[in-house]
Amino acid sequence: MNCPCLQIDLGNSSAKWRLVDDGQVLARGRYGRDDPASREALLGVAPVPVAIWVSSVADAEHESQLVTMLGERWGVEPWFARTPAHCAGLSNSYAEPQRMGVDRWLAMLGARARCADRLCVVDAGSALTIDLVDAGGRHEGGYIIPGARLMERALLLDTGRVRFEQDPQYDLAPGTSTAQAVRHGIALAQAGAVQQALAQAGEPAPALFFCGGDGALLRDLLGEPGEFAADLVFEGLQVMAAEQGTQ
Repeated sequence: MNCPCLQIDLGNSSAKWRLVDDGQVLARGRYGRDDPASREALLGVAPVPVAIWVSSVADAEHESQLVTMLGERWGVEPWFARTPAHCAGLSNSYAEPQRMGVDRWLAMLGARARCADRLCVVDAGSALTIDLVDAGGRHEGGYIIPGARLMERALLLDTGRVRFEQDPQYDLAPGTSTAQAVRHGIALAQAGAVQQALAQAGEPAPALFFCGGDGALLRDLLGEPGEFAADLVFEGLQVMAAEQGTQ
């Protein structure tokens, strides 16, 4: 890559982005559709990026809004990664490959580029996803679980008496207040899910990769096994773009 490429990881409500040139990350940030300052930061990141690559789990309307915004600013048509059956030695286990979230697929591609052995990708964001890939590149399957903040939101919405003003950290020790009991219980559920998934996976034990907004925290809760790779989705986006000859 010899010219700036804008890479965007688009979610349902916000996006992460980074600007890359010749393998170097020049800038990064977050964009929210209802946040004018973040919009200006994104649109002011480069005079004209040569390419715009997008990983998106948003709906068609939000994708269209992004395309229009980027087109009006730079006149560049974004390339959207879509989940295929095979790419760069990775094989999808889904009968309908396009139904797998492309962020999960790209995170596995990114991990696969780092490790040729059996591996497990733990993406801790709005959802906690856990995906296993064997040494031959075959997706063995995975799990999708509500993420920590989604768990907390559901508990507070559906349980009228569970209310607290404190803001304790996530921890695995038993809580001695309602606030601690909620946060520590969620931490226990998240860490326990990963531990159970790994126990279910059997041998050989997979190399562990963590990503997502809560990935580093979850890795710490588990005693720091494996590697935290914040840009794993972006790394997979680069692998897929190169495989497909995208410029």
